[in-house]
Amino acid sequence: MRLSCPICGTRDVREFYYQGAAVMLVRPAPDAGEAAWDAYLHLRENPAGDLEELWSHDGGCGAWLKVTRNTVTHEVKKAVLATEVKR
Repeated sequence: MRLSCPICGTRDVREFYYQGAAVMLVRPAPDAGEAAWDAYLHLRENPAGDLEELWSHDGGCGAWLKVTRNTVTHEVKKAVLATEVKR
């Protein structure tokens, strides 16, 4: 698989480090209980299809990227600098 870094160009995926899905997690209150903390720490969605992910270009410029990738086909649809993403 190859990722396109907006700074360095297209590179092999081995230069990048997967950081996880690009979703905002809501941290439970300190006294939320064991089940809430277990879910927060360990349970994640694993959808089939397009997913927005965070990757860091550790073997290159060090930039953080927001990558849209199909989790079934591994087709990379888009990669932009995470700093350019508006919430």
